[in-house]
Amino acid sequence: MNVSRTKKITILLVDDRPENLHSLQAMLEADHREFILAGSGSDALKEVLRHEEIGLILLDVQMPDIDGFEVARLLKADPETRNISIIFVTASNKEEQDMMMGFEQGAVDYLLKPLNVNVCRAKVDVFERLYFYEQELKQTLEEKEQVNGQLERFMHTVAHDLKSPLSGVAGLLLLLKEEKQLQQAPELMNYLEMAISSATQLSDMISAILEYSSHHPLQQAAEDVDVQELLEQLVELLFPPDHVKIHIEPNLPVLHTNRQKLWQVFQNLLSNAIKYNDKQETVISIGGALKGEFYEFYVKDNGPGIEEKDNTRIFRLFETLNEDDEKGTGVGLNILKLLVEAQGGKVWVRSVAGEGSCFYFQWK
Repeated sequence: MNVSRTKKITILLVDDRPENLHSLQAMLEADHREFILAGSGSDALKEVLRHEEIGLILLDVQMPDIDGFEVARLLKADPETRNISIIFVTASNKEEQDMMMGFEQGAVDYLLKPLNVNVCRAKVDVFERLYFYEQELKQTLEEKEQVNGQLERFMHTVAHDLKSPLSGVAGLLLLLKEEKQLQQAPELMNYLEMAISSATQLSDMISAILEYSSHHPLQQAAEDVDVQELLEQLVELLFPPDHVKIHIEPNLPVLHTNRQKLWQVFQNLLSNAIKYNDKQETVISIGGALKGEFYEFYVKDNGPGIEEKDNTRIFRLFETLNEDDEKGTGVGLNILKLLVEAQGGKVWVRSVAGEGSCFYFQWK
């Protein structure tokens, strides 16, 4: 068998007779193999705990202290050792009965004493190849995850850098829309409406990229976050129209948490409160209080409200209140729910149709 010099496998040999151990080791000796010898079932369990790199165990069935079946059962019961391949070695005359019991306890194959050298080597070669394939697969997946993480960090950075200037452009366009001279020029107003719509759609696309990239484990670094300051910055970047009044309660906490994820939750709730409000004057208030191990935040608005039957449904993926709703995708609240639940909290809403809604979420 051709094996790269960089590949190594550690094989644990277990037998209560030293001559059997040394004979088996001599039979399987190869440059890329390292052997650990154990003279009892209890010694075998200790060696597995000491050596995380063990890839294969050749385990004698009949031993005086703990037999091979019990050793296998204990190894398969532990999540850290359950994937180690085990080949039972037995001299029992009850071959079929022992084999069935062995497979039930987690064995992957059997060798019968006296050992046939060629059969023994061939079986070990097979499981050795499987071990190397598994290691290569793990390495490939780790490399893929690393590349994906780098791409998502890049995507997050680009999207974040585009978000702020684009929000500024959208804000300026909204200010232009209020100019009386432009309001008296229908054609220019039409072009302005198109520009605002395009800027809004592009902003929503960038927000979706930020939402997606914020789910990656590599984006979960914690830092001290001043929630008061975060909300003030967020409100400024949202460029709320003049008829929207946002009140932030004082004395909000400084949390050691992931800033981007908390930002995303507040941004979703505030954007929805502005976007879907049907009143001449939109009033939004933000606050929170410490409740046990969580800080319980709320975002309250005076919008159209939600019927009680929809209080749970709105948090499901792709769910919107109306089928013809062109403003929403049915994704934002679901992502918000995932972000909150990922750190042990929950999100819910209390609402009165026609009077407004108050969204609550817990944050550790």
